[in-house]
Amino acid sequence: MGNPHFHKLSNQNHWVQAIHTAVKGRARYKVNGLYHSEALKKYLESRLLEKEIISRASANSYTGNVLVIFHPDKSLKAIALLIQDILLDYRQKSSKSLASAAVIKENTAFVGANNRNISDLAVLPQISMQRQLNQTGSQLIPVLGAVGALVCVTGLLYAYNLDEAILLLIQRLHTPLRDRIMLSITFMGDPVVMLISSLGLAISPLFYNRRREAAMLGIAGVGAILLNCLMKLLFGRARPALWKHIIKVGQHSFPSGHAMVSIVIYGFTGYLLAKQFPEWRFWIYGLTIILIAAIGFSRLYLGVHWLTDVTAGYGAGLVWLIACIISLESEQKSRSLQAG
Repeated sequence: MGNPHFHKLSNQNHWVQAIHTAVKGRARYKVNGLYHSEALKKYLESRLLEKEIISRASANSYTGNVLVIFHPDKSLKAIALLIQDILLDYRQKSSKSLASAAVIKENTAFVGANNRNISDLAVLPQISMQRQLNQTGSQLIPVLGAVGALVCVTGLLYAYNLDEAILLLIQRLHTPLRDRIMLSITFMGDPVVMLISSLGLAISPLFYNRRREAAMLGIAGVGAILLNCLMKLLFGRARPALWKHIIKVGQHSFPSGHAMVSIVIYGFTGYLLAKQFPEWRFWIYGLTIILIAAIGFSRLYLGVHWLTDVTAGYGAGLVWLIACIISLESEQKSRSLQAG
């Protein structure tokens, strides 16, 4: 029907998948091979903007998504087919370029300049991988700093025996209204509630065709709960008993399960949402941090945890969160390199 690659498409398009289609004339597509491919990003944007039906095209090589604003009369499938054509054209041109480079390398070894250029082509994948490793390392620096700071704070609080004084200071803030607010906040940080919520989110339309992200969210949540239970049994620290609790709690205190699991589940959810909606990244991360901090404070306000329990929970949870994110990104990069 006028589309040179239409016959190559199946009912389930494995090249281009619509992932956000709530607004007519506006859609976000997951494009196979776009992840960490700056060349494909530029090619997609330039080719899409050549079409009169496209008013805006913005590709993101960090998420593998492309946002397209198009004429409302056009269907989502028509835009997907258009992106499919552009993607296949790009791959064909890339294949021809690589084949030409191989021929040049074989037949023009006597030309020094050409040899150097061809050698550059051979090391491009290594350079790309090295850049990815450097990028991951630079992203880990502030995280490791945060973990180190939490460890130091926990050690200082314990060494100077400040836990009790801080809880008694917080007790002065109690009022009936604040009690109800803190009970609501602490409910949002209950590990079982968060796990059920994350599983519900994983099967929601937001994660349609994103099974790996949904699976990793479940692994992160379940893993955090199991690790927390193991650490509580290992340390066996008793809970504070400075005043009568208004909420039922278990026996062991260190580290805080609410703090540890909330930073993992809410942190991982915030990370996924920020990748899918990069234009809202600042607000997503900001609200996520506020919620996690509020949950930790609610445990202190209710008198069921020492401050060192909460800081240790944040530290342990942050380590597990980063491990899950690195695992997911490594898998995505590996798949992208294999596809490209």
